[in-house]
Amino acid sequence: MNHNIETALYLFPVTLGDTETERSLPSFNNEILSGIKHFIVENIRTARRFLKKTNPDFDIDSLSFYELNEHTAAEDISDYLKPLEDGHPMGILSEAGCPAIADPGAAVVSMAQTKRLKVIPLVGPSSIILSLMASGFNGQNFAFNGYLPVEAHARIKAIKDLEQKVYAENQTQIFIETPYRNDKLMADLLKTCRDNTRLCVAADITCAGESIATRTVRQWKKEKTVIGKMPCIFLIYK
Repeated sequence: MNHNIETALYLFPVTLGDTETERSLPSFNNEILSGIKHFIVENIRTARRFLKKTNPDFDIDSLSFYELNEHTAAEDISDYLKPLEDGHPMGILSEAGCPAIADPGAAVVSMAQTKRLKVIPLVGPSSIILSLMASGFNGQNFAFNGYLPVEAHARIKAIKDLEQKVYAENQTQIFIETPYRNDKLMADLLKTCRDNTRLCVAADITCAGESIATRTVRQWKKEKTVIGKMPCIFLIYK
């Protein structure tokens, strides 16, 4: 073990999509990773793959994994921090981006804080923050809203409500969609929002196909854009 590693819960960001770790993750993260044997992960198979990608010499079979995702019952995570309580550093790995941001890892971080265990967030990519940075929108007052409703009527109402907040509160509104519904959401945004409302579509961030563009709704209507099935962040502002 690296004896410079504190006994803490480390939050490890993961690359967004299939991109080189060197592009978005500092080497310091790898130094910490090499000294940790206990990981809380969203998916064990993809976590093992990520660890091998960051360091091909990783002895994966010597590690302990605790799975935490939308299928994990609340009572199942109660013992996940036992290694940390016994004096061993632990890590949380998201599927992509930053742990605990639009991510089930927040439940374990909350538990660690309640137990007064040290939590250390590490530097890495967040598609939410990167898209906001590149949008040109208000970065001092913004809200991330997760997924909008799937049902058509509820989704249209949600879009109208978010657009109202843009104008009433001077607040950037950020949301996401399941990739195969990107173009449906885009169509609903263009149908529902005011022509002068600005819409930023940030797709495949940090990856080879990255595209981040801000246009008014009126301009988007003229371009007839097809996003396709790629990870995407949507932002609206006035």
